[in-house]
Parts: sequence; C-alpha cells; structure tokens
Amino acid sequence: MKTILIADSGSTKTAWCLVENGHQRTFRTQGISPYFQTPAQVQQILQTELVSQDPALLKVEELYFYGTGLLAEANARMVEDALQAVFTNTNISVTHDLMGAARGLCGHNPGIVSILGTGSNSCYYNGTAIVKNNPGLGYILGDEGSGAYLGKHILQYYLYNSFDDELKFKFEAKFNTSRDEILENVYRKPLANRYLASFASFLSENRGHFLVENILEDGFNEFFFNHLYKYRESWTFPLHFTGGVASSFQDVLQELCNLYELQLGTIARSPLEGLVRYHSMLS
Repeated sequence: MKTILIADSGSTKTAWCLVENGHQRTFRTQGISPYFQTPAQVQQILQTELVSQDPALLKVEELYFYGTGLLAEANARMVEDALQAVFTNTNISVTHDLMGAARGLCGHNPGIVSILGTGSNSCYYNGTAIVKNNPGLGYILGDEGSGAYLGKHILQYYLYNSFDDELKFKFEAKFNTSRDEILENVYRKPLANRYLASFASFLSENRGHFLVENILEDGFNEFFFNHLYKYRESWTFPLHFTGGVASSFQDVLQELCNLYELQLGTIARSPLEGLVRYHSMLS
C-alpha cells in the first residue's frame, strides 16, 4: 500500500491525514486559500506548520489536496505549484473542497452535499462526479448559512443595538471589542471572512434565546432557499453536510429537513475520515 497524505483545507484551518502501512496520523495547519495567500505564503505555511512537525512527510508517495477556492483552474494550479515546490518527489492531486466533501460523505453513492464552515457551498454528486453546483458568491455577496454569514448578522444585531441587555452584556464580556475595532477588521484588515466567522461561537453558547434562534433559522433558511431548493434531486437523495457550523447546529438542519420533507443524511465536522476510506480503497 502506498504512503498517502490527504488534506481537507478550508479558509480557517487545514486537516491533514498521513496513511502509512495501515496506520493514520493527523496534523493541523492554518487554512490555505488562493484568494487570501500568495504562493510564497502557502509554501511558508507548508514548511513551518506542516513539514516542521515531521520532515518525513516529504517522502509521501501521493498527496491529495482538497481546498477552498479551487474550482477556478488558475487557483488550483497555483496551489498545486506551491505544493510541488515543497513535496518535490510526490505525486500530487489538487481539487476543490466540494469534491472532497462529496467523496468523503457519499463515497460512490449519489447525494446532495453541502459545506457549512467559514464559507458555504453545495452540489449534487452522482456518485462519481459533481453534476450540479449552485455557485457560491463568497462572504460579501453570499455564503448563506456559513460562519462568516452568521457572524456578520451577529455584528449587525450588536452594532444596530438590536440585542437586549442580556445578550449585549454577554457579547461585550466575551469579545471585549468596539465599533471602531469591528469596522477596522471587516473593512481594512485581511481575512475578514475568518474574523466574521470567529463570532459564530456566540450563537452556540447562547442557544434558546429568541434572537439567537432567529439568526440561526434565518441563516439556514437562506441557504436552503438559495441553494438546496435549486436541485430537484434534493427531494430524491439524502442531504449531507460537513463543516464546523453544520456540526454545531445539527438540530436546526434536522428541523428544516423535517419541515420541508427532505431526507437528512450524514453530518460530519470534517470529510477527512471518509476521504481516508475513499483513497485507501484506491491505493
């Protein structure tokens, strides 16, 4: 069996799994995104955050990288070149995170696959290929149901003074920030999507409050309406979800599937475990 390294990369973090002689080892680095990082920065992340944990990783025979923003061919090529500059003797395959989610959650079975993490995306996967994809528009115009989308609405509620005294007190105690600091991070500093998504944890910590439930229901309803409803296959095949947001709010997804008479499939924080199974069968 070949020694393989598999990566599931989002905007915020990357999970890596080394499969060698039937054994697995996992690693973590920050997210890799061609929209926010240069090739040199990607190489630096690989060297200082990944290879530094175990230089023997450079000897892997095959590397499968699934990442955000890689639907565009130019972006995929940039990331592949950065990987190849570090893993010089490795056979490298680079594709987008949506394919990783589809293979990891569905294997060789058809289904509707959604990513709800820092950003959001969805597709219909026929068991072999992604047949339909309602394109995402990023955290400014789209990303409904994502951490960035939910975080943006939390900040809107706070800055518009829509929180009641209880939630306002909890928000200020947790984040200790100001209007000027928020606007500076959103409009002037890099990686605004990660910054916005960092506020999503406030929702999971305050479940049951009607304003929190409103933000969650509105965010996920927007995702269902603008994306999942666009696939007629949503009423034929199960709906699978992956990502930290999906994992944290499984009950809301279940309620919406029940409400709209849709079949809920697997919800997993990461598709990595499924990807290990998928590629281990092929190697």
